[in-house]
Amino acid sequence: MSIGLPFLECVYCFPCARCVWKRFLHTAGHESETWGLATTEEFEPIPRLCRLILAVYEADLRYPLWAPSGGYGINLDWIILRKTYKDTHGRAPPYILYLDHEHADIVLAIRGFNLAKESDYAVLLDNKLGQRKFDGGYVHNGLLKAAGWVLDAECDVLRELVEKNPTYTLTFAGHSLGSGVVTLLAMVVVQNRDRLGNIDRKRIRCYAIAPARCMSLNLAVRYADVINSVVLQDDFLPRTDTPWEDIFQSLFWLVCLLSDSVPCLLCLRCMRDACIPEEKMLKDPRRLYAPGRLYHIVERKPFRMGRFPPVVKTAVPVDGRFERVVLSCNATSDHSIIWIEKEAQRALDLDARERPDYGDSSKAEDGAVGESYQRTHEEYWEALQRAVTLAVPHAFSPSPYGTFKDQEEEENPTYQVRKLHQSRLRKAGRGKLG
Repeated sequence: MSIGLPFLECVYCFPCARCVWKRFLHTAGHESETWGLATTEEFEPIPRLCRLILAVYEADLRYPLWAPSGGYGINLDWIILRKTYKDTHGRAPPYILYLDHEHADIVLAIRGFNLAKESDYAVLLDNKLGQRKFDGGYVHNGLLKAAGWVLDAECDVLRELVEKNPTYTLTFAGHSLGSGVVTLLAMVVVQNRDRLGNIDRKRIRCYAIAPARCMSLNLAVRYADVINSVVLQDDFLPRTDTPWEDIFQSLFWLVCLLSDSVPCLLCLRCMRDACIPEEKMLKDPRRLYAPGRLYHIVERKPFRMGRFPPVVKTAVPVDGRFERVVLSCNATSDHSIIWIEKEAQRALDLDARERPDYGDSSKAEDGAVGESYQRTHEEYWEALQRAVTLAVPHAFSPSPYGTFKDQEEEENPTYQVRKLHQSRLRKAGRGKLG
């Protein structure tokens, strides 16, 4: 027995040590260390959309209370409509529809979770593992119903705007709970483009800020040409299951790790986490993930104090999509839309100043935009292939699908996307960013 107890203690402590090791060293961008750097062109809309989402929180935009430095940059005459909780009857979070003539964009922005509203809890809790199938995968049931309600409510208005502005993009943007709604709204619109005047898929895009895990892995990869997720450093939400009880559970274990208040239960939790390999997680078709292409804003380094100049990494990963909650004092503050907007704008400004052509508006944007979309095109199809290689349930080999592989388009599919965005930038009177 004297020989057995130390052995059992070693077995007991090993998963705890591994769990703490992974959580401490998976901070500071460990998950995205092999990803490529995002270009200014592809990251440019994100700070602007964050400000538009933040504007939804205001009761009166004429007298803003939460405006970031520099203001929201909104023309009040371009606001098509605003919907509050009273207008949505709790079926969806409040949102704003904005016709951005400066950037040739039709934007529907949805606010994040409101801790004081029972209706938001009802949307988030309305889901069970494997409850709702959609387009060959699984999605969050409550978020899908909220997305369907928004589309039904605004379908006529959106169709009219799309038809009157044929060169404008249609952008859905949301934060936290709103990110899950706009993600599934974008998927529903892609599947029902006839409801919006047969809008081209390449005109539809979505930005999920601090995204909720709302779709199965095969869908997360397949819609990466439309959906973009933005994660600030150690944000807890993209790393935890969507049901609210699981979110509280993740925060509970985070507190336990910091306080060491329940070591026995903590060790059991660590043993469970240590014994579930990621390969097994990938095989579960019902498991939900952060959607689409991922942008990771990294601004802190391990064992260093303070914040560093932010770096934005991007990829369409199949494995390693923020699978572990990070032990970090910033796990909740990194979820704030205010911090995300601030660091995203900071990263954009730094990247613009470091360009060799900074301040020279005569540089043509054709090369930069073309290279950016060629790279995203290649990463997208490599991700589809890797999903098949890893035997992700319901994943299929690349075929003529999506924005970049439409047989009805010209032989060079990226040409059409590049042409659309060049037109959008020219209408805004802008050249190459910076």
